[in-house]
Amino acid sequence: MRIGFGYDVHKLVEGRKLVLGGVEVSFVKGLAGHSDADVLVHAIMDALLGAAGAGDIGRHFPDTDEQFKGISSLLMLQKVRDIIAGLGYNVGNIDSMIVAQAPKLAGYISSMEENIARTLEADKGIINVKATTTEGLGFAGTGEGIAAYAVAIIVKKLPL
Repeated sequence: MRIGFGYDVHKLVEGRKLVLGGVEVSFVKGLAGHSDADVLVHAIMDALLGAAGAGDIGRHFPDTDEQFKGISSLLMLQKVRDIIAGLGYNVGNIDSMIVAQAPKLAGYISSMEENIARTLEADKGIINVKATTTEGLGFAGTGEGIAAYAVAIIVKKLPL
C-alpha cells in the first residue's frame, strides 16, 4: 500500500464554466486554467501520481502543451489511472476536500463522486468528496479562488 497527497488551486474569473469533479456547477464565475481547471480532479491526480512515485500533473500534462488546452480533467484522470495501473497498482481509497466560500456544493458532491469513480473504474464507495468554507478568510474566503486537497491510497495488484 502507498499513500499520496495532492493540492491544487485556481483563480475564479468571469467568462469560464465552473467544473468540479467533472460536474458543471452553476455559478457566476469559473476557474482559470489551461484545461477545464477542475481543482478537485487535479488534486486527486497529484495524490495518485505521488502515491505511485510517478511525479505530478505538471510533468504529465504541462500547461505549455496545446493538446491539453480546454481538455476535461476527467480525461487526464483516465490517463493517470492508466499510469498507476501500468505500475501495478489499483486505487484503494481517495479522500478529498474542496475549499470554497461559494457556491454551495452539497447538491453536486454525489455526482462528483460518481464521475471520479467511473473514470477510475473504481467502486464509488472508495471515493469521498467533502466541501468546506474558510469562514471568509484567505483567497478562498474572499472568493478569489478555489482550492482542493486529496489523499489517495493505492494498492499493489494481486497476481492472477
